[in-house]
Amino acid sequence: MDFTLKIWRQENAQAKGKFVTYKISKISEDCSFLEMLDQLNEQLVDKFDHPVCFDHDCREGICGMCSLYINGRPHGNDQGITTCQLHMRKFKDGDTIVIEPWRAKAFPLIKDLVVDRVAFDKIIQEGGYVSVNTGGVPDGNAIPISKEKSDLAMDAAQCIGCGACVATCKNASAMLFVSAKVSQLALLPQGKLEAKKRVENMVSKMDELGFGSCTNTGACEAECPKEIKISNIARLFREYYVSTVS
Repeated sequence: MDFTLKIWRQENAQAKGKFVTYKISKISEDCSFLEMLDQLNEQLVDKFDHPVCFDHDCREGICGMCSLYINGRPHGNDQGITTCQLHMRKFKDGDTIVIEPWRAKAFPLIKDLVVDRVAFDKIIQEGGYVSVNTGGVPDGNAIPISKEKSDLAMDAAQCIGCGACVATCKNASAMLFVSAKVSQLALLPQGKLEAKKRVENMVSKMDELGFGSCTNTGACEAECPKEIKISNIARLFREYYVSTVS
């Protein structure tokens, strides 16, 4: 398979960026999108050109590092996958593919397709954890939790913090990410003790970091690779309301 790639190249946050066109050929349809970029970089290095910088780590759809805007969609033209799980058979031979970084004020560009997502880490540091000392590891059945609640908590916990929700939102809102992190703890007994402080601090930090507001268009849910539901945003609002009136 042969492709024309239009890739955003930018030396740093201060430099002026632009799309650069590359031709690549003889790509297997079973090749992953990141493997295709690896092959492109090998060609560029062979020509003594600068390789394209992009984030990657586990390449198993778990780490959330492989965050690319591909043909106008976060993670590309497939549903419920990360970029590293996208394969070239999803494109047609001869296609032109446009590849961009996330574009959000809270995710400043570092170089080429790499953005700084430390803002998510800062939000987690404000309360996305349980700090109570429980001593030794309790038996799994020692704390009764309903199947419904445990399932909802596990669904929310699948969020990998890739930032697709921010990238696709017209307001660059982080509400889906924050609501998933709040929900996974708010639904469990272990998270109840710090619930009030957690939701207030995480929402406050989200606003401080420059993320936009939620206008409930649902684009975040539609493009989330782990299919996190916007019902978590409703739970976040409920948790926040309870914290302010109690």
